[in-house]
Amino acid sequence: MRVLGVDPGLTRCGVGVVEGVAGRPLTMIGVGVVRTPVDAELGQRLVAVEQGIEQWLDEHRPEFVAVERVFSQHNVRTVMGTAQASAVAMLCAARRGIPVALHTPSEVKAAVTGSGRADKAQVGAMVTRLLRLDAPPKPADAADALALAICHIWRGPAQNRLQQAVALHAATARKGRTA
Repeated sequence: MRVLGVDPGLTRCGVGVVEGVAGRPLTMIGVGVVRTPVDAELGQRLVAVEQGIEQWLDEHRPEFVAVERVFSQHNVRTVMGTAQASAVAMLCAARRGIPVALHTPSEVKAAVTGSGRADKAQVGAMVTRLLRLDAPPKPADAADALALAICHIWRGPAQNRLQQAVALHAATARKGRTA
């Protein structure tokens, strides 16, 4: 399974591609950051994020895209930029028919470090160890993107089975009501 992890941000959007399956060693295919100029207009920044993500999709051909679920912060401006970058990543994947999964920050931290309250340094250290890298990817947005991809490889198949079971149950219940 090849997954593009996206740590959304308007100034720095972390991207990382990991390949592997749960229970086996994982391989980092690529890692980086899509950057936009702070002084550019919002529309131009969103186009730059789109172009960067499209380039990663073209180059690495992931089977899945894992995006960090935006959560409420005290700084509304930061949340808006993060949400907008997140939407761009989801749109790019959906346009190509690539399934998108959203993972919360605490879910990603728990998957990678064992603790949903891990700090950025702990996440970076575990990503380094799990992918057998020489040093933690910099900046932290890049390491977070790899952590998202790892989280999806480890948790995605189980989540997909749960979603299919819920959908089957709902369809069966609807069928029972119409009979």
